[in-house]
Amino acid sequence: MALGRPRQCSPYPAVSTGPFGLADRPGSRFLARLGAHGATLATTTYAIVASLQLLALFALWTPSGIVWWRAEGAVFWALTVAYSASWLVLLKASFDAGAEVQSGALGWMSLLAKRRPVFPDMPTQGLFRLIRQPIYVAFSLTLWTVPVWTPDQLALAITLTAYCLLAPRLKERRFAARYGERFQSYRVAVPYALPRLTKDRLTKDRHDPQ
Repeated sequence: MALGRPRQCSPYPAVSTGPFGLADRPGSRFLARLGAHGATLATTTYAIVASLQLLALFALWTPSGIVWWRAEGAVFWALTVAYSASWLVLLKASFDAGAEVQSGALGWMSLLAKRRPVFPDMPTQGLFRLIRQPIYVAFSLTLWTVPVWTPDQLALAITLTAYCLLAPRLKERRFAARYGERFQSYRVAVPYALPRLTKDRLTKDRHDPQ
């Protein structure tokens, strides 16, 4: 999909994969105050806001009409496979991290069960054995495996990739505060965004910090 100039809005809506700032401590307190069940539905509200921002990004963007490059033949099919694979990896990483949290279902499930939300443990299995940020990396890959390149597509890919590489640092600060030495051990053993597929890396992958 080629993206272009937005109609009557900033070229880069608030965030890409999530509402930047809402997951921080002040943002979490704000979400908890929204309504009688704000605390229970905080993760659901977060997921809804993030989804609406992405929807607005794609809905408000219009093609620029300037095509730099268009894949054809075997290259087109190779990129199509890579693009589809990127979304599958994103889906797998989301399940590895806890599908109920990533989808926003945790809040509704907790509300129906009349209990406080019980969050999944720190993800270290699945794709999280290879890198610490598989969700953000997979989303970035969906931006770079498109078969048509335009100036606005490049600007979008660079901007959102920068967000995907920098924003998780805030999440890791929260993990460090919550899990302490356990997260520190995990951070030492598992790379941030690029997997190390050497023999030493595979040996370390067998260690699941608990």
